[in-house]
Amino acid sequence: MAAYIAKRLAAILLVLLAVSALIFWITQILPGNVAYSILGQFATPDQIAAVEAKLGLDRPIIVQYGDWIGGVLRGDFGRSMLMDRPVAPLIINAIGNSIQLAVISMALVTVVGIWSGVWSALRYGRLGDRVVSSLNFISLAIPEFFWAIVSLMIFAGLLRWLPATGYTSMSEGVGPWASHLVLPVVTLVAGLVPHVSRLTRSSMVETMRAQYVVAARAKGLTESRIVWHHALRNALLPTITILAIDVGVLMGGIVVVETVFSYPGLGRLLIFAVEQKDIPVIQAGVLVITAIYAFANLGADILYSLLNPRIRYHGAAE
Repeated sequence: MAAYIAKRLAAILLVLLAVSALIFWITQILPGNVAYSILGQFATPDQIAAVEAKLGLDRPIIVQYGDWIGGVLRGDFGRSMLMDRPVAPLIINAIGNSIQLAVISMALVTVVGIWSGVWSALRYGRLGDRVVSSLNFISLAIPEFFWAIVSLMIFAGLLRWLPATGYTSMSEGVGPWASHLVLPVVTLVAGLVPHVSRLTRSSMVETMRAQYVVAARAKGLTESRIVWHHALRNALLPTITILAIDVGVLMGGIVVVETVFSYPGLGRLLIFAVEQKDIPVIQAGVLVITAIYAFANLGADILYSLLNPRIRYHGAAE
């Protein structure tokens, strides 16, 4: 297992290096010019040239990339062109807020998705199963921004139970902190639970028909023990895959949700950076999201082996 993890970490580093080069190239061909964002649309060509020289934008692209990737390897993501501040603190502060959304949302998605999938599978073909399946299909057809707008209209506008936008740190009180997270979290969870629920249901239905489950029943084991101690362990293997994929989907959804709710996270920071063509912020933000997704997939593979020791990887032990 240690050898396998080492190989995967090396592969992740190569992926991040390739992504960094791709990000850098894409940001160079984005329309617009950061100098105009700094000086305004009435800036003269000489003023634009002076700002570009100050920011190093007049140098060859390969030189700019070399300087940037060298800084990244040292933990220096450069300075924001627009805000004239180091990028690393901006990313750290924004991702700290986004991680709160992501961790709470993924925890709820995991618990609610697995529970509803198992509950539906144990009632296969009955009314409860059909109701859960119908709700899952409806939820899958509705994008995140729709849930966000509806929740804003009902809970923030009509009922006035929750704040519509913004963020409050936990140091200012658990109540205000939680109230600002409810609507963004519910929006993210509503779009991701159906993925987990449907796959868990399908896998659980198939597992409950397996020969070892039939044998367990013949031995007189209780149904709850069969479900939670035997069947679920194997049924969760495909669910782990979809959860790892949903980490990437969640990061994409966070961009939409943070924009709608004016939540000061990484997604909103990236939208601002793209609009203003603040290249260092874009590059650092996308690289961080790529790393999160890569490590989420590594974690999923490790969980595979823990849940099912029969699974082998090259260089991994049982």
